[in-house]
Amino acid sequence: MKVKTKKVKTKKVKMKKVKVKKVKMKQVRTKKVKTKFGFLLACVCFLTVAWIQSAPEDKGVALGLPDLLTLQERLVTAEELGGQVSRELNNILKQLKNLSQAEGAGIRIRPSPVTLQETKRDILDQNLLKPNVHLYLPHLREHPDSLVPNVVLGRRRSGVSIVLGIPTVKRDKQSYLVNTLESLLYELAPSQSEDLLIIVFVAETDYSYVTSVAETISTSFPKEVESGLLEVVSPPEHYYPNFTTLKETFGDSKDRVKWRTKQNLDFSFLMLYAQAKGTYYVQLEDDIVAKADYYDAMKSYTAQRESQPWLFLEFSQLGFIGKMFRTRDLPLIVGFFLMFHRDKPIDWLLDHILWVKVCHPEKDAKHCTEQKNQLKQRYKPSLFQHVGLHSSLNGKTQLLKDKDFGKQKLFTAHTNPTAVLSSSLKHYQQHSLDRAYQGKDFFWAFTPVKGDYVLFNFTQPVYMTSYLFRSGNIETSTDKLYNTTVEVQPSHVSLARKSSQTSGYTSTSDGFVVVGTFDKGLATGRINASLQPVSALRLVVKVDSDFWAILREIFIQV
Repeated sequence: MKVKTKKVKTKKVKMKKVKVKKVKMKQVRTKKVKTKFGFLLACVCFLTVAWIQSAPEDKGVALGLPDLLTLQERLVTAEELGGQVSRELNNILKQLKNLSQAEGAGIRIRPSPVTLQETKRDILDQNLLKPNVHLYLPHLREHPDSLVPNVVLGRRRSGVSIVLGIPTVKRDKQSYLVNTLESLLYELAPSQSEDLLIIVFVAETDYSYVTSVAETISTSFPKEVESGLLEVVSPPEHYYPNFTTLKETFGDSKDRVKWRTKQNLDFSFLMLYAQAKGTYYVQLEDDIVAKADYYDAMKSYTAQRESQPWLFLEFSQLGFIGKMFRTRDLPLIVGFFLMFHRDKPIDWLLDHILWVKVCHPEKDAKHCTEQKNQLKQRYKPSLFQHVGLHSSLNGKTQLLKDKDFGKQKLFTAHTNPTAVLSSSLKHYQQHSLDRAYQGKDFFWAFTPVKGDYVLFNFTQPVYMTSYLFRSGNIETSTDKLYNTTVEVQPSHVSLARKSSQTSGYTSTSDGFVVVGTFDKGLATGRINASLQPVSALRLVVKVDSDFWAILREIFIQV
């Protein structure tokens, strides 16, 4: 019995030792696992810290643990860098495709011969991709090419003093664009035309409509397009976000909120495109008229204030019309617009930029206004006037007028020889032919048709040295005389027949000789001695017109 008891005890001791050994082995394994886990955890922490330290901090915000947004942005950045070469090549191909489409649509604008490297560099300069754009327009991450403008018409002009930006959209009622361009181009001197760039931004993604606008401009202003003075640009297809998610604010309807939000994006795109084109950028609209001397006035005013720390100059007191910026300031301004493009109209945002820059939160409104006035300076009288009655917002009538614009010079007075005047044209209100001939007004007639005339029958035959007739004026630039001849009647019918045979003039059946014709609203020339003296002069319309007619200058020099 003792032996058995001893064996049982020995067995229990052995079993106890085995258990202890198993427990120790388990503890060793656990310790190894913990050691590995700790090592891995330390590695993760080290990599995380290194990742955070390598990431750029936002201004005024200290980075802690990387949030999902930061990680996502870094991944997007890496992806963009990886595909940069591919996008650049795609941009070049897209520009070439746009040029090809424009040619196919009948726009006969030939780009200047350039190398592939020059084309690539120019397109990259126009790429509007900025570091913060994707934060405010996140949908563009899926369409990176949607920041590259479609240059429909253009000669890649740059290095000018002043760039004029004109956004335009499809209007349901009346388009003022051609009249606006006529006003801006009105009697520009060659030196002024060479130092100016006018960019028409067609803020539509319908390429057929964009092409139709380009065709209208190239047809109406072929010399200006060919010289590079005029450009037509449009946004890519996916530039605009989904406007249905916009929140209604300030009591505005959904349509109005969409309209003002899109306007903010339109102006921002145009400004970024223009920033590399010149020294100063002026924001205009497509329904304005300009003073005839606007270019010289702006050049002189900016020269006087070049050393002053202004943010913008105002050449009109209405909305965003006539606001001039230094192009070097445009990225900052556009960044602010994009940040709040959903929230407020663009003229309000412009005022907020001034408030952020100079207004002291502990001082009163008077002090704030004084400080803001140092950053915006006003030119008087205004150089641009709003004339459109129908807003680009459907159903809205816009009656705003700039009271500081003053009166335009609508006619030029001259002293003319005594004559009896007659015309088949009916004048509008007080704008009669007699008043125009006397230098008191301009002659404004209803739509001319073929055969209409204006006759100056001199009381005594006169020896004319030259004549000048200028039609249209800066406010109604399309109301000109088209397809109209200038004819004189020699005092003796025999002189007319003789002059026609010897000088190559064309004679009419009633004894007049055709000596000139209107070209773009202007007729000027000298009278051959063989036709002297002259007993009468007349203007004859040869084709029905689509517009009314204005004679703003009549000068018969004797």
